[in-house]
Amino acid sequence: MKEKKYAVLREKMIDYKRFAFTLVCVSVFFYLGVLIPSPGKEDLNNFLMMGATIVFLAGASLFFYLSNQCKKALAELSDESGF
Repeated sequence: MKEKKYAVLREKMIDYKRFAFTLVCVSVFFYLGVLIPSPGKEDLNNFLMMGATIVFLAGASLFFYLSNQCKKALAELSDESGF
């Protein structure tokens, strides 16, 4: 039973990290879209892209937090059962 819980927590930790890195990469593209000048670009587009950058970075920080929580639970589980 503990082996199964250990495996599930480990997979969740890996998935959360992957989600977080993906969100960071997408937020970088949004940020670069703000920095690169283009003719006819409106200020509203820059504002929306910066908002999207902030939202994606907030989501990434949430997933990093969840990954860290899974890592702590894995450490406690391994200390209890001796994995």
